[in-house]
Amino acid sequence: MMSIYFLSYLSFSMVSKKTTSNIRIIVRAFEHKLIDEAVKKIVTIVQDSGATLVGPVPLPTKIEKVTVHRSTFVNSDAREQFEIRRHKRLIDINEPTAKTLELLQSINIPSGVGVEIKVS
Repeated sequence: MMSIYFLSYLSFSMVSKKTTSNIRIIVRAFEHKLIDEAVKKIVTIVQDSGATLVGPVPLPTKIEKVTVHRSTFVNSDAREQFEIRRHKRLIDINEPTAKTLELLQSINIPSGVGVEIKVS
């Protein structure tokens, strides 16, 4: 007769050997139109390949503001402000297929868009 400890060990080892990989894609850009276009391409490719998709999730936009004097020595009250907006989207792909990975590697994304892919 097997002990309870051995049975629990067997069930734990069977669960831990289950291989479900996930892909997390983070898309970054300065212009929201470019990032939306790139995300739309990624979503259509993933849906056509048959993988399940979560997202795109819009992450908070980072806004960096810079204040500069308009003139060098005169009118110290005259200033200009410039800002850079960094947009970010998150896409999770659950249970990707080999076709999904192959299609993601051959995708054409507009310049000015950064894509970071993590496989776990």
